[in-house]
Amino acid sequence: MKADCPRVLSIAGSDSGGGAGIQADIRTITNLGGHAMTAITAVTAQNSAGVTAVELMTPDMVLAQIWAVMDDFDADAIKIGMLGSPEIALAVAGFLKSVRNKPVILDPVMVATSGATLADERTIAAFEKIIPLSSLVTPNLDEMERLGGEGAIPGYQVPFLVKGGHGQDEILVDKLVGADGEIERWEGRRIDTRHNHGTGCTLSSAIATYLAQGNELAAAIGKARNYVRESLEVAPGFGAGHGPMGVPKA
Repeated sequence: MKADCPRVLSIAGSDSGGGAGIQADIRTITNLGGHAMTAITAVTAQNSAGVTAVELMTPDMVLAQIWAVMDDFDADAIKIGMLGSPEIALAVAGFLKSVRNKPVILDPVMVATSGATLADERTIAAFEKIIPLSSLVTPNLDEMERLGGEGAIPGYQVPFLVKGGHGQDEILVDKLVGADGEIERWEGRRIDTRHNHGTGCTLSSAIATYLAQGNELAAAIGKARNYVRESLEVAPGFGAGHGPMGVPKA
């Protein structure tokens, strides 16, 4: 079953513009040959210019979605994105304690591409309950700093993929870092486009799908990075701001 159609559960927020969040996850998982399942943590009103409204689900509703899926379908991998509140984060952490031997990818979403805040300090603090239960954490440079910087990684005992896309250099570097230091790195020239909304969501859901298909961690990351770069190259050009990426041919 895993090789043919892996089941991937995304726990994340909804993006009405379709560029990021649950919508990006469903698109990515499906395009890579998986079966996408969802637990929506928040509904956002947003487009390429920004987020204009956010309404959170209750923790009980988030857990109800999760268990409705798990009790019937189960999952081969789990991706976690926007959580929205410390209460939801703690509820998800409680769920993860009951799940073993499944890849769990945490994308610690804090700020939207447009600059809107999607996680307050209490929610970021609650990430510390989820990180030890994860297989991989995928922060960008700003998120890594708010989680204590690379120097804090050994204390978590979980590998981090520190993404370099928010840096200023022409050559971007993504580093897989574990408790004993850097494990592997990937470099690539920056793709000059403003249609880059949803890169983190797409990357993390692609990694989850490739892991669910049986790939080793470094191989899954490499394939997912290539998928994101292809998605940037085929962006349809929608929106006046940070528009959505495209869908590469599978």
